[in-house]
Amino acid sequence: MRESDIPLTAVSTPSGMLWDWLVMPHGMTNSPATFNRCVTHLLRSVRDFAPSYFDDVFIHSRAVNGKSKVKMHKEHLRKLFCAHAQTQALREPEEVYRRG
Repeated sequence: MRESDIPLTAVSTPSGMLWDWLVMPHGMTNSPATFNRCVTHLLRSVRDFAPSYFDDVFIHSRAVNGKSKVKMHKEHLRKLFCAHAQTQALREPEEVYRRG
């Protein structure tokens, strides 16, 4: 989410506290489509063996060049985890929202 859009996500609770989302919640208009495009773009380096659909990633592996299916699957998992680490898309719960 762009820094400039964070104030637009403010929510007031019954106790009077104000919360801002730091990441895009799925309840907003176009959020699911935007999220899906973002995930597809971030994981484009592994799309040949790990296509994504929203927050699901399907890894399919077969034996290639003398390597077993299991060995290829482990290699594909490693590449997927490296792609995730490079995007820095994984968040801790504290990084998702803040009190205002």
